[in-house]
Parts: sequence; C-alpha cells; structure tokens
Amino acid sequence: MSSQLGEDIADIAMTRTDADSSQTHEATSSANADDASSSNAATPASSEGQASRQSNLQRIQQRKQQVYNWPHAKKLLKLAIYSSCQTPDCNCTGWKTPLPQQNSKTNNRTDNQPIASFTDLCRNCNHILEKHVTQLEALSAAEVNRLLGAVVDVENIFMSMHREDDHDTKRVYYYLFKLLRKCILSRSQPRIEGPLGQPPFERPSIAKAITNFVLYKFNTLPQREWQTMYDLAKMFLHCFNHWNFETPSVRKLQVSNPEDISAYQINYTRWLVFCHVPAFCDSLPHYETSIVFGRTLLRAVFKSVCRQLMDKCHSERDRMPPEKRVLVLNHFPRFLGLLEEEIFSANSPIWDPDFKQMPPVHLQAIIDNKTTGRRAGEFERVTASGDSKDGFTTVSLSSGSIKQEGLKRANERSGDQGGKRRRLDDGADDVSERTVADIVATISDPNYMCGPDALFQMQAPRDEAAKLEEQRKLIEFHVIGNSLTGPVNKQTMLWLIGLHNVFSHQLPEMTKEYISQLVFDPKHKTLALIKEGRPIGGICFRTFHSQGFSEIVFCAVTSNEQVKGYGTHLMNHLKDYHIRNNILHFLTFADEFAIGYFKKQGFSKDIKLPRAMFSGYIKDYEGATLMHCELNPRIVYTHFTAVIRRQKEIVKKLIDMRQKEVRKIHPGLNCFKEGVRSIPVECIPGVREAGWRDVRPARPPADADADPAALRAVLHAVKNHAAAWPFLKPVDKTEVPDYYDHIKYPMDLRTVGERLKARYYASRRLFAADMARIFSNCRLYNSPDTDYYRCANTLEKYFQAKMKESGLWEK
Repeated sequence: MSSQLGEDIADIAMTRTDADSSQTHEATSSANADDASSSNAATPASSEGQASRQSNLQRIQQRKQQVYNWPHAKKLLKLAIYSSCQTPDCNCTGWKTPLPQQNSKTNNRTDNQPIASFTDLCRNCNHILEKHVTQLEALSAAEVNRLLGAVVDVENIFMSMHREDDHDTKRVYYYLFKLLRKCILSRSQPRIEGPLGQPPFERPSIAKAITNFVLYKFNTLPQREWQTMYDLAKMFLHCFNHWNFETPSVRKLQVSNPEDISAYQINYTRWLVFCHVPAFCDSLPHYETSIVFGRTLLRAVFKSVCRQLMDKCHSERDRMPPEKRVLVLNHFPRFLGLLEEEIFSANSPIWDPDFKQMPPVHLQAIIDNKTTGRRAGEFERVTASGDSKDGFTTVSLSSGSIKQEGLKRANERSGDQGGKRRRLDDGADDVSERTVADIVATISDPNYMCGPDALFQMQAPRDEAAKLEEQRKLIEFHVIGNSLTGPVNKQTMLWLIGLHNVFSHQLPEMTKEYISQLVFDPKHKTLALIKEGRPIGGICFRTFHSQGFSEIVFCAVTSNEQVKGYGTHLMNHLKDYHIRNNILHFLTFADEFAIGYFKKQGFSKDIKLPRAMFSGYIKDYEGATLMHCELNPRIVYTHFTAVIRRQKEIVKKLIDMRQKEVRKIHPGLNCFKEGVRSIPVECIPGVREAGWRDVRPARPPADADADPAALRAVLHAVKNHAAAWPFLKPVDKTEVPDYYDHIKYPMDLRTVGERLKARYYASRRLFAADMARIFSNCRLYNSPDTDYYRCANTLEKYFQAKMKESGLWEK
C-alpha cells in the first residue's frame, strides 16, 4: 500500500497545481483540513465546533460551485487528470503534466491563462490530452458537474489523509480515496462493498431506542413536561449525530477486553465510511449515526460522550440564555441518568424490536388529526379550478370550500370531544342552548348595533374589507405554479409574469433573475391575489412534504393596494390551504421591514420546529431573521376573526344578563336576632341566583387509615417528575455547609420513601405533612429567583394534583 499511496500522492500534488490557481488551492486545503481531519480524542459538538463545521461545509460547497461555473473546456481539462486514455492499447488511467512544461507554465502564466491545452502530451503515455477527454465530450452538463464534484471530494479526502496521524483512520481515507478515483474513471456511482456490510447495522436503531425511552419513561407526564423530555432527547440525538468519536488506538488505552476493542474498531470504521466522511464529501452515500447504529455503539461511547458533553455545557453556561441554561444544566443530567439505566439494563424494553407504547393523550390527538387529513403528496389535486384545462398547475380557493372544510373538521372532532361535552351538559352552570340561540339572534339583528359603533367599530379585523370584497367577487385567490411535465395554460403563465412584476417592484433588493428562478420553478407555488383579472399580490412558497413544512420565499402586495387587509387575508387563505394538505408549519426569512407583518400573522422568532427538520432545505438570507409559524388544524383561519368577535359578543351579552339577575335586592337575614348562630350558605337569599354552587366533596373521616399502595403510587409519580431532582436525596452538608443551620427539620423524597416502607404513616395527613415540609424547607432556604424555588412550586402543585386524583387530598 505504501508504494501505491506514494504514487497517488505525487500525482495529486502535481496535478492539483495544474488544475487550480495557488490561491484557490491554499484556501481549499485549509478548509478541508480543518473539517475533515479527525482528532485522536472524541470531540463534543459544541457551538464553536458546530459553527466551524458549518463554515467548512459551506466553503466546500462554495468551492464546488466555483468549479461548476468554469467554462466547459476548463472542466474537461480538469477531468482529464482522472480519465483514461482512449488510444487503442493504451493503459494510462489519467493525464499527467510533463515536468518541463509544468515549470514553464507555473512561472509564466497568469490566472487568466489556460491551465493546459488539448495538445499537451501526457507524461505517462505520451499521447495528447485530447485523447483523455474524447469520451467526456458527449456527457451532459449535469453528469460533468457530478464528476467534478467527485474530483473535489477526492482532493478533500487526500488532504485529510495527508494530515491524519492515526494509522487506522488513514487507511480508511485511502480506501475511500481509491474508491472515488475508480468511480470517476468509470463514470459510475460509488458503492461501498465488502466485510463492513450495509446500513443499518443493528435493530432497533439508536434513534428508535431513544424514542421508545421517552414514550416508556415519561408517558404519564403532563404535556409541557413531556415536551421538555422530548426536546432533550432530540438534543442528545443531534449531538450524537455530529460527534467525532475517538479512534480505536485511543480506545485501546481505556478498554482491556479484546472483544470490545474489536467490535468498536468495526463500528468506528463503519462510522467513518458511512457517516463522518460523507458529511463533507457528498459524492458518497451519507447516513445519520443514530439511524444506522444501535445498542453496541451506544453502550461503547455513551459514558464518555455524556461526560464530555456535560463538561462542555458547564464551560459554556455563561453564554447560554436563562431558559436554555435551566434545561441543559438542571434537566439534562437527570435525563441522561435515566437513559443510562435503560441503556445498560439487560431487560430494558426500549431495545425490544416489537416495542409498542401508546403515545401521550395530547400526542395521540395530533396523530388522530393527521391520519384523518389528506395525504402529503396530493398537492396539485385539491379542488381544481374550473377554467383550467391542465388541472395540475392551478388551484382555486373560495370561502365556501373553506366553510365546508371547517364543518368537516368540527364533525371529525365531535367524537373526540363527546365526553367533554357531556360533562359540560351535566353541569348546572352551563348556559342552555335556547339562551345562546336567543343571544345569537339578538346580536345578528341589523338593528342590534346602532350609533357610532356601527360605523366605526373598535378593533375592526384587518381582513374585514378584503373578506367583503371576496364575497362580492371583486377579488379571487388562486394557487398557481409552473410545470415541466404538462402544459400550462396561458392564464396561469400571464399571472406568473404579473406576480414576477409585483415581487420585483415591491422587493427591490432581490434581483429579477433570482425572483424569476423561484417564481417559475415547478417546485415553488404561489398563492395569487387576483383583482380585475390581474395579480395585485401573492405569496410564493415551497412545500417540503417529507419534512412537514413550507418555506415562504416572497410575500408582497402592490403598493397602491396596501393597507386594505389584503396581506392578512392572503396569509389566512394560505394557512387554510396548508392545513387541508396536512402541512402545519411555516418558515420564512423576514427582513427588518417585514418582521412586523409576520408577527401580526402569528409568526415568531422562537423556532419550535427542530433544526434537523429544516437545516439544509431552506434558503438562507443575509441580514434577515428566521421566523416560524405553527398552524392549528382545528382553526379555519379565514373565519377566525369573525368567530372570535361573535364569541365576545355572546359573552358580553351573557354578562349583561347575569348582572341584571344579580342586581336584585333581597331582604336581610332576621334569623340571627332569634339566637341562630349560623346557617348554611345555600340558605342565604340570592346566593344560588348569583351563581353559587356547593361543589365541596364529602370529607373523609379525619382518622382514616392511609392506603400504602396509593401513597406509594403518588410518591413514585412525584419522584419521576422533571422538577423532582433537587429533592431526591438529603442535602449534602459538604456541598451546602450552612443548610442545617437554617433548616432544623429537613425532609426529602428518599426519607419519605423509607418511612412509607416502614409503615410510619398512620394517616394520609402525616404523609402530606412530610411532603409539604420538603417544599417549605426549600422555599425557606432559597430565594424566589432560583431554580430550586421554582422546582418546589412546580412539584408541590403536581403532588397536590396527584393526591386529588387518588382521592387522598383534604385541605
């Protein structure tokens, strides 16, 4: 291998000088070396590391884009270095520059001069360069660019191999280096074959096991706490996918078992070949680490990864925002501790390939909602426009169809909410349907609102005027787009041209070429606002069905039609359209002038969509702010403001009716003059009419015995709560020296568990008193602005809720 490696290194070093200018060579070399070379120890994916990684990946892509923009002749000259000679009986596998010519050209040429000519002789076979590229002249531009991308990847791997110190890693780089060179020579796709096998290497995968862990361990938590655990799981998987694992030579110093070392070496090689190197060489097939590996790799690296990850988090704690600091430093260690127990447990169900767990109630509702919706692939087949012949490029939206969709959603929800409605109907405080019908009839009467309020409404909806124009057929909304697979009618093309003009005038910072590229791209659609037969505004977007979101790239209304509510109504139509297509997330980059508009439309700078879902999919804009909007599938957005206003009117009328009843003056109580010391509350005249109801539960006997099983269930739930970590064990005096000077009667969850096991609690009151002492001690010692104080409040509320659920709570 050493002689062959030396020959290839000499060829690359010589031919790269001919292929590129020295300045480009240096820039590319430094970028590739920084990114590709792996260290001898595991490296956490810190914020600086992630930023450096992204920067290097961007530089590699910029380098490829620069090569793609070369003239065709220069591309062929570059590929000649990796192409075999076509002269009969010649075995030369790549054109090589003659040394004398190379020296003269290197000393005398400028960057504007050609790097070589087609008549130059090959140093290896003495045939002219043209003989090495004749088979490439018939290739398409896309195929030539693919080969050039592989050439850049070969050079990147070469630089990594040249700088790598670890012998095992260098051998892997050399294998991939030879594989890519062979694929360029044969103009084929790289395929990795041999004893490494093909991914996935284990079932279930790490990602599947972590998902099982969250469902198995935190299924009973409330929605907010479950979401916290889910976010921590995603954060761990993201770090794991971007981790640089330690080399086998370093691993040997830490592990004594030869079988463990051998298994790790195989997984490390697989990780390099399928995950790490393809991350910066996209000519190779790339896989996420957490998807293709399973229990063996996770067990091997988990402890070292967690230790270094937490060390990095503590070192960067001062630069974290407060909410992230609490999440990472308080909740993350407990999450990792519980995960470690399941990873190294011999009987943990999370590694069961047939693991099945019902998701939490709030998640199940979302799943049910999605399953009843339309499949993500049916974008163009929604209510086709009547005057469109192609049926695949134009979609019409109308208030009637939206209204029917709203009724359909309401019917779908009726079954899920039947139990809740019955409980409301059974309650004595619910308003009768006849009363609501009378109120609706009153507020719907044209004579109900008169005077200035009828003409000058307070806080009138922004889209009210636009909705009235749509009802009068003055404006229309159409989803239109270009097509390369079928004919596009003339009306659609004229509207696209008109929208291009609107975007060009209203967004002067965007070049016309860039706007044309997106508006006429078949992957992009535009919701067009049509008035008097011409487009006066629109929203251009691209939907990523597999990722579950759409990116809004342009949004504009022509200047003389602004401040009429068109923008709000346009966005509401877009939201309803996406809900019908089962897309519930919007992302957009907004400049400083558009942030206000998007905030009014429900967008936020707080991106709740996981970064892994959109990273690499959406276009990035300098000087713009990324904003996110999550859609509620139960809302018909075009009618939302009208429904809210109607509800406000109903509530206002109910308040007026109740106030008239309450204002009735009742006679005073004379019974106290006759010696009566007290009377039941319900006997006070007018109390029931004012809305009072006796909802007090029957109190159990004060001396009732405690149910140990019920108390144990409550204690177990409290211990598993995300806010329970400060109270799991007694306070360590070495860590907090003055704690016991202030707290004379300490208590913690471990002590409560021991007392419960010893049957110390003769009644539930004793158990509740010890639990209350835990929270009061915490609030006594810690200030209100600390995480401990907040955890005490959160856990106390949770404890009381669990006691009430079990029927054990009494004030």
